[in-house]
Order: sequence, then structure tokens, then C-alpha cells
Amino acid sequence: MVLRVEADGRGVAVMTLERAERHNALDSELIARLTEAAGRLGRDPAVRVVVLTGAGESFCAGADLGWMKAQMAADGATRAREAKALALMLNALNTLPKPLVARVNGQAYGGGIGLMAVADVAVGVEGAQFGLTETRLGLIPATIGPYVVARLGEAMARRVFFSGRRFGAEEAVRLGLLARAVPAEALDAAVEAEVAPYLACAPGAVAEAKALVRRLGPPIDEAVIAETIEALVRRWESPEAAEGIAAFFGRRKAPWA
Repeated sequence: MVLRVEADGRGVAVMTLERAERHNALDSELIARLTEAAGRLGRDPAVRVVVLTGAGESFCAGADLGWMKAQMAADGATRAREAKALALMLNALNTLPKPLVARVNGQAYGGGIGLMAVADVAVGVEGAQFGLTETRLGLIPATIGPYVVARLGEAMARRVFFSGRRFGAEEAVRLGLLARAVPAEALDAAVEAEVAPYLACAPGAVAEAKALVRRLGPPIDEAVIAETIEALVRRWESPEAAEGIAAFFGRRKAPWA
């Protein structure tokens, strides 16, 4: 089981990434399960709020490196299919017609930042580390890009989007990626403080208000999503990405480092 979904009697559903041994990194199976769960929970009238979190010490370390390595060796059609699956998973979570609260229990990199950005609010633990580290591997944060820029705004995104540097929870709050950073023992209470108000609101009104916010914000439509898919595939096919991934698995520095 790579994704556990549980709901309580109040209608609060919790999706837990269950790849703790891989720091909850995203692979084909987890991407598919997240997409399916988002659709199912979105259609379930008994579900009022969705919480997304990770098992173990990490929230989500981004794309599984074995999965990325497989894309480097795949044919063009396979690369395009996998990139599209990733993009559609993010879109499914972003358009979920229920409030989505990210319970960020630890570090998040790359695609994990994307999962935080598609949440309506993210609360994290003090001491957690974050980063959009794709450029260190010769890649770019393509499919997550629209959501990260929508969350941070262009000015804040420029600080971290392409430098590959890691940053802490306090900076994540300043950037707008996290709403709050709290001690680990206070994380559940902080998440509950975000969840509880929704349970006093009309579900239909919440769904329509969320949809309106998306329409008023930066457009993330089919054309934008298609552009990010093409950008990711193009990077997967680049000499820099081949060298960057090879250097990582070879435990050596990339030539540009």
C-alpha cells in the first residue's frame, strides 16, 4: 500500500503517503493512487475536508529517482505518458472541490513542494527542510511550476525556483509556502485549527468559493498544463539531465557543480 485513505465521522479524510522507506517519493503507482483518491474524495458528499500527509519522517522527497532514471531510458511515448500522469495528478488535487490541508510532517523537495502548493493551506514542522532541487540534476520544476508560482507569486518564486538551494521552515513561511511552522508535538493541533472552521461552513459554498479563487488567480488551464508536460519531457531528453542523473547515481559531482 503506497497511499492510505481514512475518514472520520466528521467527514475529514486523511490521505497518507505510505512510502516512508523512500521518503514518500512519487512513482507511477503513487501518482496513480493520488489521482484516483482525489477524484473519489471529490465526488463523495460525506467528505468535507481532506488532509494530505506523509508517513515516517518525511512529507515527500519529490520524484522517485528510480522512476526518473526509468524515464531517461524510456521511449518518447512513455516519457510523455508519465509526465502527463504527474501533471494530471497535480491538477486533480488542485481542483479538488473540498478544502485540502497539507500536514507537512517533515522535509519536502521537488514534487513534494508541488503537493504543498496545490493544498489550500499547508502547516509544517519546525526544522523541516525544503527545496526545488531539480536544476541540480539538470532538470526543471516543470509540472509543479504553475502551482508553485501561483502560491508564492513570481517575486518569491524567483528566490528558490531555479537556484536548487535548500531552505528551512521559517523561510517557507516567509515565502508563503507554509502558513505556519510549529513544533512537531503541536502539528496535529495546528492542522485541526485549519480543518475545524470548514465544518461550520456550507459544503457547496466552500466548493464554489474555492473554484472562484482558482478562476481569479493565475490561469492553470489545459494549455498551461500541456506546456509543462512538454517542458518536462524536453528536459528528460536533454544531455544535462542524462549527466545529472548519472552523476547522482554514480555518487559524483555533476560537471557544472
